[in-house]
Amino acid sequence: MASATSPWRRSCWLLARLHANEPELLMALDRPDIPLHTNGSENDIRCQVTKRKISGATRSDTGRQYRDAFLGLAKTCAKLRISFRDYLGHRLDVPETVGIPSLPTLVARQA
Repeated sequence: MASATSPWRRSCWLLARLHANEPELLMALDRPDIPLHTNGSENDIRCQVTKRKISGATRSDTGRQYRDAFLGLAKTCAKLRISFRDYLGHRLDVPETVGIPSLPTLVARQA
């Protein structure tokens, strides 16, 4: 990385530390398929945080589990580019809904 010297002691220490850790810092270049940020993971839970802030909270643990399950299903359907309404309608045997395979099957197809 940088091996230049600096007149300031702290800068020299930081540059030496960067130079010493260069292999670990550049390891990310070996795996370009892995993102360097966590925006995807943070985006996955953003709708749950927003819902919690708006509604305050659920009255029971069961209510929280149901809310989290439905938000998770909706987010998974969005990632797979299928309608959550159609998916849920098919699972509940609503007449005239589009036949949609199970989520594990769809996720396996995406991989």
